Amino acid sequence: MKQKNRRQRQEEIGTEFEEKVLYINRCSKVVKGGRKFSFSALIIVGDGQGHIGFGFAKANEVSDAIRKGSEAARKNVMTFEMEGTTIPHEVTVDWDGSTVLLKPAKVGTGVIAGSKVRAILELGGVKDVVAKLFGSNNPLNQARATLRALAALKNRQKILTARGLS
Repeated sequence: MKQKNRRQRQEEIGTEFEEKVLYINRCSKVVKGGRKFSFSALIIVGDGQGHIGFGFAKANEVSDAIRKGSEAARKNVMTFEMEGTTIPHEVTVDWDGSTVLLKPAKVGTGVIAGSKVRAILELGGVKDVVAKLFGSNNPLNQARATLRALAALKNRQKILTARGLS
């Protein structure tokens, strides 16, 4: 029963997502006959309403890597908290060598961020935010740090009720 509900939810969610290829890496292996190339793809999917998914896949062809990454991203969809067109509070997250800082911004500011973080936030539906990346330039670590930061966001009302305040 539970498996069936999950599958139905994935089918319902899966159709409305926009997909973006963040990064494609070509890797070569030297063999007896020359070089053999393989590819890895970093894919983000989002609906612009606080849902975002992340997929990373490897294959011998670019199109296969993108397809596999897309399927993985649709399976790993998460929801994050938003407050209007921005995020509820400032958050800093480290992932491997990458550190990402997300700050809420006033309406009309736009998304001020580096390329990978900008793509993730725009697909997630955040319109006004300031972001800064520190450390590593590795796209995979940047994406994971950004997604971890979005997952760490909490709603102001939930925090206040948990503390016993109105």
